[in-house]
Amino acid sequence: MEQKNKTVVEEIILLAFADLHEIQKILVVVFLVSYIICIIENVVIITVTKIAHTLHSPMYFFISVFATSEITFVSVTVPKLLAILIAANNTISFSGCVTQVYFLNSLGVTECYLLVVMVFDRHMAINNPLHYSSIMTDTMCVGLAIFPWIVGFSMMLVPVTIIAQLDFCGPNEIDHFFCDMAPLQTLACSDTLISSISATLTGAICVLLPFLVIIGFYINILKTVIKIKSDYGKQKAFSTCTSHLIVASLFYGAAILVYVKTKSRHYDKYLCFMYTAFTPTINPFIYTFRNRDVKKALWEIINGAKRPTVS
Repeated sequence: MEQKNKTVVEEIILLAFADLHEIQKILVVVFLVSYIICIIENVVIITVTKIAHTLHSPMYFFISVFATSEITFVSVTVPKLLAILIAANNTISFSGCVTQVYFLNSLGVTECYLLVVMVFDRHMAINNPLHYSSIMTDTMCVGLAIFPWIVGFSMMLVPVTIIAQLDFCGPNEIDHFFCDMAPLQTLACSDTLISSISATLTGAICVLLPFLVIIGFYINILKTVIKIKSDYGKQKAFSTCTSHLIVASLFYGAAILVYVKTKSRHYDKYLCFMYTAFTPTINPFIYTFRNRDVKKALWEIINGAKRPTVS
């Protein structure tokens, strides 16, 4: 006998911040300004690291790759949120919802592993300075930059496919400002045990595992830095890692609280705001714009553009 498709939900309603109706206009300004600043900042980073020859090193190459991922990451969620806040367009097709789940989580995992690659680069620079240039070749750097994207977009295929095959036949409202795995699972009419286990295991592999790897790298870096006798040497070594440590802490702090569990919670959307809009906006200031080499390169590019050409 032919099995009927029980998926009758064709649209998903995103409630977003409907409970904060009195400050909707403020939220529009906050998200719009954050989004514009985030895009501009990361485009500037990509451009400067490409143009300035002084920044043609593995560290800044990985920073430019991370900036690219930030642009795509925020563009998956913020434009739809702005449509909800400005035009009250709070519906999304079921297929569109699943697609957003896939790309959002894939890009999130990509960033998790990009942060691992970035700290690996600092680990090699501090623990193996004599062999650093021979190990971190152009080919090696490109391979390390591609690896997180492969992991992110392949790892999320299984849990998202499982969720898409669940039966959705009743409620269609999600108390969130974008489609995500846990909120979408709560709408399913069928048993979500396998889906929940899959999502939790994937969250552990994609969030907890790279987080533990980063901690391991920093422990080795700390051991090496402690052995450095020169205060200047210690300060220089710490300065190359501090920015990355702050960025990783902000990102993983919210991501672990949201994704390493099985059920959706009301306050998840406020935690998600931290790493989908807030941290991508402040990240460039943390790891790039307060960097002396980047500021110098940016200043030279600006002055070079202003300098009149001699005919």
